Amino acid sequence: MINRETALAWSEDMTTLALLHDRELTPGLLAALKAIGFPDNLGMVPRDELGEQVFEAMRQTVAALPIFPDKAYTDNLAADFAAIYLTGALDASPCESYWVSDEHLVCQEAMFDMRELYAADGLAVPDWRMRPDDHLVFQLQFVARRLGRLASLSDADFTRLADDLWRALATLMDRHLLRWLPDFASRVSARCDTEFYAALFLLTHAWCEQLRDLIALHLDEPRPSKEEIDAVLRPKHLDEVKPVPIQFMPGIGGPSW
Repeated sequence: MINRETALAWSEDMTTLALLHDRELTPGLLAALKAIGFPDNLGMVPRDELGEQVFEAMRQTVAALPIFPDKAYTDNLAADFAAIYLTGALDASPCESYWVSDEHLVCQEAMFDMRELYAADGLAVPDWRMRPDDHLVFQLQFVARRLGRLASLSDADFTRLADDLWRALATLMDRHLLRWLPDFASRVSARCDTEFYAALFLLTHAWCEQLRDLIALHLDEPRPSKEEIDAVLRPKHLDEVKPVPIQFMPGIGGPSW
């Protein structure tokens, strides 16, 4: 049984992961990760051998971080960040559209789908031209927000509404984040230059998969197969999706949603 305290811990986990993907790593942020013993501070703990291997790889990477990283060290991390998120140097995109469209184009149907989901919660991205709606960071933030909503329910509302909200979160992950994160994480971890980003992507993927598995276990509803998800999404076409006005959705570190 998943309770509100668990949902809150997982929301904080996802917020932390989103932060690490959101911006270049500074010496201060690296020192903070080392001081808290990341990822052992996370509320989610691995449930199988593969998960433990991924957590251990991140654990060792953080333990090996220099206490006072020099400019060359931080420059290498900054170059990796740019290659992953800004320049496409790894032949990979941080946006869902690239992975689910036949021509590997960005700003396609997935972006508009995510925009509609944000709008339903009264949200919108700050500037889709700089960071589209289906960007990894926004999707991680959105999952964190949905988990936070569960944690904020009263006892009575949690009993009454939680299963429907867990089911909605599972659908969100099935139809968006987990359709493309496995491929993105695999490519980045294989091609990036720094151990930190290789470990971070493997950890992020493992964490999200385990969250989805735990939701399935809680609801006693098996995860749909890739073929079942594709069958549901196949009838949709981009020309059926109508853009909604863009307002503002702050990134991590800005005003709260």
